[in-house]
Amino acid sequence: MHTYDLSAWQHDHDFVHQHDHAERRTMFVMILTFAMMIGEIVAGTAFGSMALLADGWHMGTHVAAFAIALFAYAYARRHADNPLYSFGSGKVSVLGGFASATALAVIALIMVLESVHRMFESRDILFNEAIAVAVIGLIVNIISAVLLQHPHADNQHHHDHNLRAAYLHVLADAITSVLAIVALLTGKWLGWQWMDPLMGIVGSVIIGRWSYGLIRDTSSILLDAANDTELRSAIRHAIESEDDERICDLHTWDIASGQKAAIIAIVAHSPKTPEDYKQRIAGVYPFAHVTVEIHRCPGDKLPNEKPVCGGIVAAC
Repeated sequence: MHTYDLSAWQHDHDFVHQHDHAERRTMFVMILTFAMMIGEIVAGTAFGSMALLADGWHMGTHVAAFAIALFAYAYARRHADNPLYSFGSGKVSVLGGFASATALAVIALIMVLESVHRMFESRDILFNEAIAVAVIGLIVNIISAVLLQHPHADNQHHHDHNLRAAYLHVLADAITSVLAIVALLTGKWLGWQWMDPLMGIVGSVIIGRWSYGLIRDTSSILLDAANDTELRSAIRHAIESEDDERICDLHTWDIASGQKAAIIAIVAHSPKTPEDYKQRIAGVYPFAHVTVEIHRCPGDKLPNEKPVCGGIVAAC
């Protein structure tokens, strides 16, 4: 048996190293959020404010979501070279984003239920203390949002669904803090106690919409959905624009955040090499993994005739 150096034709599937920066910032944001959570719970207990206590435990759910994000980063990094994962462990961060989005949806539901309950059962609020803590919470949220939306992470933020989930949790906290401040100020100055639960409902609707969008995006990646019709059309045009080559089978899907793979089956009377076809689609999209399957049609082709193999038209 001959031995060959295959390194020139091999490549790794480690798509995790690009998230190192996001992981460090998520860790710092989780520490900030945890500290604020403890502060709100202690303040709520000391001032007898159920509003502060509720918001403190609400922030605790975001700490749990950040922990999920960090676990996903760490797990994906540790298993980056694990052969059990055919295309690497890049989807682990997507799974973390899906889990965090689900937690965000649960938070939105709890906020609706609590707000509706408070519509019919008002509670005394220590406005001054609650406003002060809410303002501090908003400042912490703004700092956290800036950290997760750092300029060096702009590109990665767009594709890293795990980071996006953490960012949305921070925004959820920020929007609830803003709405809480508005409700507390109107309650203190105008006596509008009903503004507190109303703002809770408004905030839950906004958070629910964010979580729905993230669940939709991450679930499509986890289920290998191929919903990019423009990309598929561009691939067909790049392959079929020359000679008599026709694509008879085409699959494109995400193997990690911002990383795509493709399997292309081509039929032709005089097919080129797989490298030739890979070069043609190189300008279409920077695929992380491409597999080309070639089928040769026997016999001569007629003018303007599409190749037919085994009774299947190649342009199907």
